[in-house]
Amino acid sequence: MNRFSLSVSAFIARLTESALGPYQSAVVRIGFSGTWLLFLLRELPHRQELYGPDSPWDWELARQLIDSNGAFTVLMWSDGQAWFEAVYALALVSGALLLLGWRTRAMSVLFMVGVLSMQNRSVFMGDGGDNVLHLMSIYLMFMRCGQVWSLDARRVRREQEARARGERITDRVGPVLWAVSGTVLVTATVADRFHSEWTIPALLWAAWAAQGLWWAAGRFGKSPQPRILLDVIGNVLHNGALVVIMVEACLIYATAGWYKIQGSRWQDGTAAYYPLHLDYFSPWPGLADLLAASGTMVLLATYGTVIVQVAFPFTLFNRRLKNVLLALMMAEHAVIAVLLGLPFFSLAMIATDSVFLPTPFLHRVGGWAARVREALLPDRGQPAPDGAPTEEAEPRAQGDPDNPELPAPEQAASAASTPGTSA
Repeated sequence: MNRFSLSVSAFIARLTESALGPYQSAVVRIGFSGTWLLFLLRELPHRQELYGPDSPWDWELARQLIDSNGAFTVLMWSDGQAWFEAVYALALVSGALLLLGWRTRAMSVLFMVGVLSMQNRSVFMGDGGDNVLHLMSIYLMFMRCGQVWSLDARRVRREQEARARGERITDRVGPVLWAVSGTVLVTATVADRFHSEWTIPALLWAAWAAQGLWWAAGRFGKSPQPRILLDVIGNVLHNGALVVIMVEACLIYATAGWYKIQGSRWQDGTAAYYPLHLDYFSPWPGLADLLAASGTMVLLATYGTVIVQVAFPFTLFNRRLKNVLLALMMAEHAVIAVLLGLPFFSLAMIATDSVFLPTPFLHRVGGWAARVREALLPDRGQPAPDGAPTEEAEPRAQGDPDNPELPAPEQAASAASTPGTSA
């Protein structure tokens, strides 16, 4: 019983004391924000046909559907062209800033608003990748995804260095973001713009109130206990969202794999042949014909897809085997992006898979990126003239030296010490 109690205590402590998987969270953030940003840029010339007020699925048709299903989209607040352009620009900017990791808490909320607004406006324009992006945009709201590889992490490091020198740090951007977002929420609520179900508006209000409470606890609290409590809640929400993403990835592959097993074309090993001959999914007909001409390749692709998808959830407790299947799944999605012309679906799935990437590998990726940056910008790591501060070649999370996945508590607290930052 004592051993069991100790195990439970250790599990609870690990769950509440830190936001786990900082590098995996950063890759998920970069992957999905990058996918969304590339999609919006790719469809920029066609944005009117996809989401504009005068698109084939026009504003009135969209309003009728949304009135019946209660979906959230700010594009229904007005049928004006200027409003549509403003929302599209907001989606672009929030995706770019979330990719860079600037004020990740505020940008994750705006990112979710942009994704839901566009996708719910024209629900017939999406595919499986859009469904994944739709859900992940909500999960990112709960994650501390700016602990590493972000402008927030660099800002926190510089603030810590300044405090160590005895300087006083005053953040003005965070409170301004919080005040502006609160004004928008109050205006939308008073004007009765939230015609959707209560879930998303409640999330927006909860996120706004939580950031204000976090700032107030740090600014006016006479003891550290309120901030510690809020930090524990933030860690639990982050870790819970991380687990949900993992479970969802396993469910996607398990259901897809077991569903394929029931199909006769998957059973006889010919299923991979047919998509290669669909005109809609053949951006490279010559390459598709070359692969389809080999019965062995078709057989391996068909059975290999089923085996990998069914087996992956069962390999999570075997690190080496899991990493092998993870590489195979990412390679499979890369092939789908090229052969079937589904780049954004593949990017969304690869971003989902990245939550399982091993931390040592991500450390090496960070090291490679740092060396590339040093090669391109050789003066970044050199001492600046007149004693000016310099930037480190590689931002590193100041975590537990015995476990690189655990960030230092003071770093996580500093990153979320003001409204609009990553908490």
